[in-house]
Amino acid sequence: MALCGAAVAALPCEVIVHIFSFLPPWDRLRASSVCSRWRECLFYPSLWPELRLRLRGSAAERCRLDFLMKKCGSFVRELRVEFAGGGGSSSGSSRPDPLRGYMDEVVCVLRSVRSNRNLQKLSVFGDIYQQEPDDKHSHEIQQLIEEVLGNSKHLKWLSLGFMLEVVTPTTLAALPQSSANCIEHLSLLDTHFINKTPVIEAVELERFLNLRSLALDFCDFTAEVSRVLANSNHVPLHRLSLVIHHLSMSNTHVLDNMPQDADWKVLTRHRANLRVYIMAFNVRNDILLRILKPSIPLGRIHFDSSTNGVSGALVDIISRQYDKSLTHFLLIKDVEQRINGFPDLSDNRNEDPLVLLAWRCTKLSHLSIHGYAVWAHNLIAIARLRGPELQVLEVTEESINFDEDAMADLDGDPLHNLIEEVSIGLGKRWHPVMKNETLYVFSETTRYFYKEMQRFSEGI
Repeated sequence: MALCGAAVAALPCEVIVHIFSFLPPWDRLRASSVCSRWRECLFYPSLWPELRLRLRGSAAERCRLDFLMKKCGSFVRELRVEFAGGGGSSSGSSRPDPLRGYMDEVVCVLRSVRSNRNLQKLSVFGDIYQQEPDDKHSHEIQQLIEEVLGNSKHLKWLSLGFMLEVVTPTTLAALPQSSANCIEHLSLLDTHFINKTPVIEAVELERFLNLRSLALDFCDFTAEVSRVLANSNHVPLHRLSLVIHHLSMSNTHVLDNMPQDADWKVLTRHRANLRVYIMAFNVRNDILLRILKPSIPLGRIHFDSSTNGVSGALVDIISRQYDKSLTHFLLIKDVEQRINGFPDLSDNRNEDPLVLLAWRCTKLSHLSIHGYAVWAHNLIAIARLRGPELQVLEVTEESINFDEDAMADLDGDPLHNLIEEVSIGLGKRWHPVMKNETLYVFSETTRYFYKEMQRFSEGI
């Protein structure tokens, strides 16, 4: 219903602010252009406790971003920044405009919050890398992050993921001890670099006494770090997310320093609620077998590869070792379907490993599969075994194989019968994922993991 000018002028500021509270940020900005009265009510601190920004490196949006951050940067409590795409330059000094624009926008955002002493959550994510170093921008972003940390008084959540190598081993030293005591979630992730200096050492982690959630590259999670987290001076750790990348695993010293089963037992002895989330990129089976210790309280595991495939034997070991704790299992192989089809985990086995996984892991609630052969009758068995407790079952249609003998009792179109039988088993309508459907889990792996890691950490 349209409001006349007199009615608008008569509305109390509190009512206008309440109306604005139902609008997303950009719509609030548009609404503020209606009249001067609305513009005066736009930037009440109560309207902007949280900002979620998805940057696109666009010059057209830079002015709006600059205006918004100048108004809100000093009092926003929760700030989440995500870059919507990008990549490194391929030759010489030529640099793609979106990447340069993104770094300019990151600088703009960090400048606006560097003196905000009431900031409670800061999350910056960018799934990009640079082949050519941009020392000017990187150095400025490093300095701004340290200023934000140095001025923080109430920061509880710090998440810097897949950034442009702007997080250094000295970054966290900028946090005063009083601020380090406030941190409850710490995420420092970077899958693009190998043989790098750890972004956090065990001695530095000793300052974070109230840490409840931690996300690191696996190469930074050493046996010494696990012993620090097991110390009785620290509050119990509830969530641990680890990224394992085949490039970092090429350094043999990483495996030499990793926690052994005895370390995991010590860590979990007085931390019964600890759950671990592992994301593995192109990691060989033999290395995964060395990493996946029986005492890990594994809640989620996500395999994603374009080269190294996961074996049925590995899936079988996971279902045996983590039958009491595993809730999420994602198995993705991002390759074009070969002439002989996708790899079949059930080759030369009496029972399909995925069916055994569904049978043994009684808490399994999420199963995603792409790039591995899944037989239709086994998919029906999985749905029947887990029933409505399996809240998410994502299987791409191109991964499904049909065995005429196993499906002989069902008349009609095989795909239609499969959909009906799986739907009955799950107690809800189900359909396979079509090839042209875009799901984060299949198309934007690192962004999917980062968002799921944050949900996993917030679910304490």
